[in-house]
Amino acid sequence: MTRRSVLLAGESWTSTATHIKGFDQFPTVTYHNGAKTFLAAVKDSPYDVQHMPSHEAQEDFPTTLEGLLRYDAIILSDIGANTLLLHPDTWAKSARTPNRLKLLREYVAAGKGLMMIGGYLSFQGINGVARYRNTPVEEVLPVRCLPYDDRCEVPEGFTPELVADHPITANLGSAWPHLLGYNEVEVKPGATVIARVPETGHPLLVAGTHGKGRTLAWTSDISHHWLPPEFSDWEGNATLWLNCLSWLTSQ
Repeated sequence: MTRRSVLLAGESWTSTATHIKGFDQFPTVTYHNGAKTFLAAVKDSPYDVQHMPSHEAQEDFPTTLEGLLRYDAIILSDIGANTLLLHPDTWAKSARTPNRLKLLREYVAAGKGLMMIGGYLSFQGINGVARYRNTPVEEVLPVRCLPYDDRCEVPEGFTPELVADHPITANLGSAWPHLLGYNEVEVKPGATVIARVPETGHPLLVAGTHGKGRTLAWTSDISHHWLPPEFSDWEGNATLWLNCLSWLTSQ
């Protein structure tokens, strides 16, 4: 059986720290891969998921529609619009390069699946720097981005509320583990809200269509800190993501 091909772009970052010990100091650099839990959950499944970390995506994310169409679904997770807009040839050499946000719009219209997963550099993001508002990607998503910092931190935790019977929630029950935050977005007319945040009513999981394709918005995370161990260790964690992929690729 041929496995469906999925590209997960983003979900990685590098941090720097300065250690001061009395008179002396030294810097360290740490690379973080937030996709490990997700990749482990879908490893032995009908989906062949290729992870393209953020620092690789700036150059290696496909620059042609043909390149994108090799994938049955694409997931953007914690990767800002600038990484896809500013190819190194444009950023460092002032050369013209394809607009990959417009290519993603064509990709979905042609019948493929696109999902955006929340994080500090998803939707509009921290301080508004993810910058997907008023872009071709926002045009195809089932939600609209806010014009400012859209993070909602919920340190006390919230339990998702299911509000629609949908194939994505099959075999998951109604008692989901808690989450610790999400990006606030607005639901587009015609989109289906599958799950929401009980206290605020903000959407958590939204499904929609564009052209011949399907789109999903999961406004929380797939790794820390918004996705705690209680969720990633939940027996329904893998089922949730596999159901998302199944729905996205069932055209």
